Amino acid sequence: MLPTFLTGTLGASAAALGVIDGISDALIGVMKLIGGPLANDPARRGRIASGGYLGTAVATGAIGAALTVWQAGVLRAIAWLSRGLRSPSRDALLASLSPESAHGRAFGLERAGDNLGAVAGPLLAAGLVAWVGVRPALYLAAIPGLFAALAIIVAAREARRRAGAATTTVRRRLELGALRDAGMLRALLPVALFEFGNVATTLLILRATQLLTSPHRSLTAATSLAILIYAGHNVIATVASLTAGRWYDRTGPRAVFATGAAVYVIAYGVFAAGGHSVVAVALAFGAAGAGIGLAEPTQSAVVSQLLPDRLRGSGFGVLGAVQAIGDVVATVVVGLLYTVASPLVAFGYAAAWMVGAVVASGMLRPATSN
Repeated sequence: MLPTFLTGTLGASAAALGVIDGISDALIGVMKLIGGPLANDPARRGRIASGGYLGTAVATGAIGAALTVWQAGVLRAIAWLSRGLRSPSRDALLASLSPESAHGRAFGLERAGDNLGAVAGPLLAAGLVAWVGVRPALYLAAIPGLFAALAIIVAAREARRRAGAATTTVRRRLELGALRDAGMLRALLPVALFEFGNVATTLLILRATQLLTSPHRSLTAATSLAILIYAGHNVIATVASLTAGRWYDRTGPRAVFATGAAVYVIAYGVFAAGGHSVVAVALAFGAAGAGIGLAEPTQSAVVSQLLPDRLRGSGFGVLGAVQAIGDVVATVVVGLLYTVASPLVAFGYAAAWMVGAVVASGMLRPATSN
């Protein structure tokens, strides 16, 4: 709903949409760097994660009250600040509760659950936009987020009970030297190349909406159809995440990650070509869903296996910062190229980075090396 709300209701351009998403992603990176060292302490992980989920839910729902583009941007930033703070704690907690031989499946299941939850959201959003309009639908979007925050609080309490009392002193700093010695820099290079081409889904939805709008299909109808197709993207990402987890545990990260980047090249090629048919747009979104579903669990599983528990919070914080910086570059540059040049140039730029990620995937360490 956000692309339509910003461009249709508040009058934002594609460049403004890209800047808002880019700044939000940058703030995620800052908060992940801050939250990473805090997540080195097992006693804090549950509280930080649950508080972050609550903040994201409240700020996201409040976007519906925005009257200007900058107000929506500030609320989006607050939501993403909360999201960034919670992520290292959640990932470090998951890694500590999973056997090393199943880290791929653990993170594949986590991402699959996230994507599966995102399926219901776009489906509900499509109906709400058509029924009550974009602004009221954004208000209602806070409700499931609040329930999710409550569920995280209950789950985090159980995790703390199972973990018991801490017996060692944990340093709440990034420990960059220790991360370097563990091989993080080598693992982060292909991740960075991937993220420099990882365009925010808001721009993909905007492109899909424009392609689907025609004299026979209104902007509102095209928006609802684009959101429905995006729900299919999340279904494919769910299946791909589960597949990635099993594939990773069986063979290691290289082939999984390279395949994820390669199918993104296909997705961007279709978006660049500008096919106006529903089939073409669905193909592009499906390929993007497969790409993100394969790559994301792989990145997290690599970090969890490279590092001991006392460094995982810092490791996930640094990983998140690299992802966020890459997303800022991708989203802002692609948004600007989309506005001042053409979608062909914009998506061609993103595809070039994904090609680089395919080439660099050989630098990822096999799962059996730890």
